[in-house]
Amino acid sequence: MQAPDPRNQKIKIYVNGELLPRCDAKISVFDSVVQGGDAVWEGLRVYKGRIAALSGHLQRLQNSAKTLAFTATPTSDEIRQALFATLEANGMTDETHIRLTLTRGEKITSGMNPKLNQSGCSLIVLAEWKLPVYADSGISVITSSIRRNTPECLDSKIHHNNLLNNILATIEANVAQVDSALMLDVHGYLSETNDTNLFLVIDGVLLTPYADSCLPGLTRQMILDIAAREKMPAKEKNLSLTELYTADEVFTTGTMGELTPVLMADGRTIGDGKAGELTKRLQTLHRQYAYDHGEALPFA
Repeated sequence: MQAPDPRNQKIKIYVNGELLPRCDAKISVFDSVVQGGDAVWEGLRVYKGRIAALSGHLQRLQNSAKTLAFTATPTSDEIRQALFATLEANGMTDETHIRLTLTRGEKITSGMNPKLNQSGCSLIVLAEWKLPVYADSGISVITSSIRRNTPECLDSKIHHNNLLNNILATIEANVAQVDSALMLDVHGYLSETNDTNLFLVIDGVLLTPYADSCLPGLTRQMILDIAAREKMPAKEKNLSLTELYTADEVFTTGTMGELTPVLMADGRTIGDGKAGELTKRLQTLHRQYAYDHGEALPFA
């Protein structure tokens, strides 16, 4: 894990309309995110004065909030202004990651029932100086015993704060002393890692699992869009561990990590144990695409 940037000790954080110093940025103990992890979130990245896929992130946040029946939800324009204000207050225009959290809000007394929420949502904008969490050179993974949520239990298209199955998978990766954990669906097919989507390259074809039990990530969609533009063959399909172990290249995608080569999985070397040529090409294409299609910061 990378060391935290020392500049983050003096950041200002947006909490319910106020920009507060890090030491004062707090949420009520009666807030739903504390009471039951009842919140939705997005991770965004800033590239040279632009926020990548901002409209897509805000739409997904609204979709998640609607699915969870949040009330008095701030509009996307209101959230956009809170984002811009936070970045401007911190002088952030590049190499920045934003954790955007929208909770059901504060309760009148402790409890699970949403009827106890009578004052609208809570909005938190946490922007930090933060490079991608994984090195471009690659990572090692293990397969977790924890299965990814099925839509029968909890739809992964709700980008919610209940991340305990991902956290349990991460603990297994930590114990195994690797970088990340692969998670399978309830049928034994590849789903995603504990924090990123997954791509395989087999005989020049880009393959990614169906987004049935994983989040259809926005970086994942960028790669599919780039593949279509560059006329690279790509498709979604059910993928097994055998296909992963024997793939020519494997990489993960996500806002936190961008594109990261997977060099070893469960002790098996992937390809020649180095970042593949298609992976490296897509790393470059993705960063340019994220910038080109990003929304410009009005103050930058």
